[in-house]
Amino acid sequence: MKKLLAVALATTAVAFSGCSIRMADMTVASTKNYNINSNQFVKGERVRAEDKVPVVLFPLGIPNFKTAVDRAIEKNPCSVALSDVVITQLNQAFIFGQIGYRVEGTQILDMSQPNCKK
Repeated sequence: MKKLLAVALATTAVAFSGCSIRMADMTVASTKNYNINSNQFVKGERVRAEDKVPVVLFPLGIPNFKTAVDRAIEKNPCSVALSDVVITQLNQAFIFGQIGYRVEGTQILDMSQPNCKK
């Protein structure tokens, strides 16, 4: 009986466990077109965004790295890129859970864009 309980507990732990893998560290990342020669760049706040899909025996979709970067940049309408970026791959599923990407970085704001006043 104790052996069966130990096997059941181990199976449950594996089924609901996972890990996250730090994939990359970048100085600057962007998915937007912007004027790199602008002289009105301002450092913004630190933001984090994710793109995840649920897993029930198999993934119910495909996570997209670009979507995670877009979500982080679009948290501020004046943001055009991220600096000091950390990219993490989420593998928090064996049978049940979720997989995806997490992007964290400091916003780079371009104050020369329309509707971006100091």
